[in-house]
Amino acid sequence: MLLNFERPLAIVGGGTVDPALLRELAARNVALIAADGGAEALDAAGLLPEAILGDLDSVSDRAGWAARTRVIHIPEQISTDFQKALYSTSAPVTLALGMTGKRLDHTLAALGALHEVARTRHVILVDEVDVALAVSGPFAFEAQAGERISVHPLVPIVFDRTEGLFYPMNDLLLDPAGRLGTSNEGTGGRVEIVPKDDTPWLLILGRERLWDLVGALV
Repeated sequence: MLLNFERPLAIVGGGTVDPALLRELAARNVALIAADGGAEALDAAGLLPEAILGDLDSVSDRAGWAARTRVIHIPEQISTDFQKALYSTSAPVTLALGMTGKRLDHTLAALGALHEVARTRHVILVDEVDVALAVSGPFAFEAQAGERISVHPLVPIVFDRTEGLFYPMNDLLLDPAGRLGTSNEGTGGRVEIVPKDDTPWLLILGRERLWDLVGALV
């Protein structure tokens, strides 16, 4: 079972979600689907998801939803609803909202899901403050001088070299249980981050850079 989208896709979960951002996504013709309880967040924003999928244990009035949109029940309990949504969809770029906040275990599970898919698809985790892009291999972009740029290791990873960062990461090991790349800064202009291999990592920027990232990836 696979839902194929030719345009950007947003997967909405049951965590903290900005209704104004949901409406902005709809206005930009981003496809909206709900991972289980994310349907309630979309409904509260006055939006109808193109599909609802997951184990559906957090969906109220399931029959009512089925009368308005596609409801896909995936009962297996090995994966989270976010993982179910990822393995059931494809899109040129995927935004994930409502996967953080409220519960720390859900946030950690979302980071694990990003690590799983980073080599095969572009996924951006969005919260109230930041965007986190799962990257496999090198990545380059433009940044302002002094702009906050965090590089977070999902697993131990060695970076070969960087350009355009105030604190270079040349031949540097980052480890989620050790040294991190939190709160680095751009020096202005091109930033290039090159790891030794294709081990996945997170690029974390301010949420105002969301559409810059989407534009770079589509």
